Amino acid sequence: MNWLEKLFEAQLTIGSQHILWREVVGNVFGFASAIGGMRRRIWAWPVGILGNVLLFTVFFGVAFSNPQHETLLGQAGRQVFFIITSIYGWYRWNAVRRLNTSDEDAPVITPRWATVRERLGYLGFWVGGVVVLQWVFSLIGAGFPAPRWYFWCDAWIFVGSIVATYAMARGWNDFWLAWIGVDLVGVPLLVHSKFYPSAVLYAVYAGLVLYGFFVWLKASRVEEPDREPEAVVAA
Repeated sequence: MNWLEKLFEAQLTIGSQHILWREVVGNVFGFASAIGGMRRRIWAWPVGILGNVLLFTVFFGVAFSNPQHETLLGQAGRQVFFIITSIYGWYRWNAVRRLNTSDEDAPVITPRWATVRERLGYLGFWVGGVVVLQWVFSLIGAGFPAPRWYFWCDAWIFVGSIVATYAMARGWNDFWLAWIGVDLVGVPLLVHSKFYPSAVLYAVYAGLVLYGFFVWLKASRVEEPDREPEAVVAA
């Protein structure tokens, strides 16, 4: 087990900063998953889950040592919900493909905008979730003296990430816009907390998000709408 422990604790040193290699690798998996999502490939989901597992061990500093000596509860908790939502997305994209195409190389889904009802639903969940979770996070504490704004930011990122991942599973163009909202808060918070690889990934990811949004938007305009599993069940 010695070599496994060394691999788990391996760090990259840049100047005076120490960065866990598993933070770097976890973010590489996350970026690969984002590219797979933009291309509408099913492999995006399992690749993303691997990254989520690694990043959970990075952000949950109470149980897993990290050089920052900080725990980001929202960031750690969202990895768990990423995994749960990604399992749903993996299942749903497989179901959509079985209904619409047998071509393994074709994009799995045709994107669309969320309906007014769907949009009100996820926006209400986002706002309500942030209000509740910032209070919960403040009660739990951060493991260090944290200002109140810290818990609001952590809650915003936590809930927004769930919304974005669910919207991706549903194939909504809104998914990309939700990620932009998460990045606007996520990058400054990660820099402030010295999780630099994650901050860099978020910044680069913001560019990919803008590009991916226009890729999905174009596809939603020119491709035929999918038959959806829910519609088949209802019929």
